[in-house]
Amino acid sequence: MKKKISLSLFSLMLIFTLKVNAQYSKQDTTYKKNFVGSTLFLLGNFASTNPPGFVQLNLGHRITGRDVISLEFITWKYSWPLGINPFFNDKYGEPDEQFPGTIREYGLGLAYQRYFWKGLYAAVHLTPMVQKFMDEDGKKIDNGFHLFNTYRIGYHVKLFKDKFFLEPSVGIAGRPYHTEMPDGFKQKDDKWSKWTPEPGLHFGYNF
Repeated sequence: MKKKISLSLFSLMLIFTLKVNAQYSKQDTTYKKNFVGSTLFLLGNFASTNPPGFVQLNLGHRITGRDVISLEFITWKYSWPLGINPFFNDKYGEPDEQFPGTIREYGLGLAYQRYFWKGLYAAVHLTPMVQKFMDEDGKKIDNGFHLFNTYRIGYHVKLFKDKFFLEPSVGIAGRPYHTEMPDGFKQKDDKWSKWTPEPGLHFGYNF
C-alpha cells in the first residue's frame, strides 16, 4: 500500500519538476501524430496480494494539436470488488471482502483527450468488458458484461525531444452498467460503490 501511495505522489511531483511544454500546435504539421503506450499499473502484477495479471496496450492518433483518440486493449483479473480502492481503502485484500473466486475481464476501449492549456488535458475512456467468473478452483461458472468508464484530468509531459511522453493524472472510474453477477460475487460487490477515485500514470512512444 505504501509503495502504491508513493508512486502516486511521485506522479504528481513530475508535473512540477519536469520541463513544461505546450500542447501540439495547430499549425505544426511535423509532430508525430501516432503513438503506442501503456500504464504503470503494470507494476501491480508484482503485488503480493491479488496480482491482477494486468495487460494494457494503447494505440493513439492525434487528430489535431488539441484532440487525441486512442484504442485501449485491456485485460485483468481480480478477487475483490472494484469499489474497494486499493490506494485508499485498507479493506482491499481482507479475506472477509474476497469474492468466492476470481473475475477475468477482457476489453477494447475508446479514449478521447482534449488539451486545454499547455499539457493540461481532460479525457474520457469508455471500455466495454466481457467477464469470466471462476470459482476458487479456477473453474468457469458464468459469463458477464459491464461498461467500465474513466474520466481523467492529467498533464502530458514530453520526454527526450518528444520521442516519449508521460501522463500523470487523477480521475474517477466506474461501471454505469453491468449484468447481474453470480451469487456470492453479487453480495460482496453490492456492498461497495460502483465508482471510485483512480490515479493514473500513462506512458508512450510517439511515431
